[in-house]
Order: sequence, then C-alpha cells, then structure tokens
Amino acid sequence: MALTGNLEFEIEIQSPAIEFFNFFTKQLYNLPNATGSVHLGEIHEGHDWHAIGSVKHWSYTVDGKVVTCKERFEELDKENKSVKVELFEGDVKKEYKSFKFILKATEKEGGGGIATWSFFYEKIHEGIPDPIGYLDLAATMTKDVDAHLLLSAQKGK
Repeated sequence: MALTGNLEFEIEIQSPAIEFFNFFTKQLYNLPNATGSVHLGEIHEGHDWHAIGSVKHWSYTVDGKVVTCKERFEELDKENKSVKVELFEGDVKKEYKSFKFILKATEKEGGGGIATWSFFYEKIHEGIPDPIGYLDLAATMTKDVDAHLLLSAQKGK
C-alpha cells in the first residue's frame, strides 16, 4: 500500500462556475452558514481570509466525527478558477504528513458548471486509509454551497 496518493472527482453544479469559485475564494468566511458539515471557521493568522498564506482554523465533520485543522491558500488562479489549499495541524496531522487539495470550477455550455476536487496526501503509515471521508465532505459542501448560491440568486431577483 502506497503512503502517497491522490484522489479526484467531479461534481456538477447548477450555479455559474464563477460564482461557485468566488464563494470559495471571496466568501469563505460564510462557509459555516452554507453547509452544516462545517461548524466553525475563523481567521487565525493574517488580515484577509482570502490572501495567499493567511491561516484559517476550521471545525468540520468527516466520517461522522467532528475534527479540526488549519488551512491556507497556496495558489490562486482566478483566470482558470482554481485554488490550491494546504490543510495542516489539528486532526488531519494525526493521519497525514501532508494534505492538499485543488478546487477548480469550470463553466458548462448552457449554464452551470463542474467542480473538480483533487486531493494529494501522504499518510503517516500504511495502516491509514485513503481519505474517502474528505471526498464525501467535499461533495456535501459542493451541493450545499451550490444550493446556497441558487437560493441567494432567487432572493436577489
């Protein structure tokens, strides 16, 4: 069994890809209001939630357990609607030496889009399972944020 790995999945969204991307890169502080899977988010270091290197502290549910971590944006590509994020400290460090993900939003012809989540990780030892729970969390967050954006758009009409 390999210690390093990557997992990727795509999920269709109904909201425009740019709005979905902007939520995660300009409104991240609002994530606990958009999904019940994220319980707390607060800025830990830095003055801007969305600046490269600013550190956020999160509490969220994975595999039925409430866990915590810190995270920071490593790369932000507005043109390609993609962000690379590192998770560190807290519970994630109990199983993974490194844990990063890339979220990319792509417009679909005719409206809506595709959210692509790519996870890159290194396990502490071979007995650690692949982080399937994080894929489930990402899928839930994607659906919840998409619904939140669609509801906000309806209220704005």
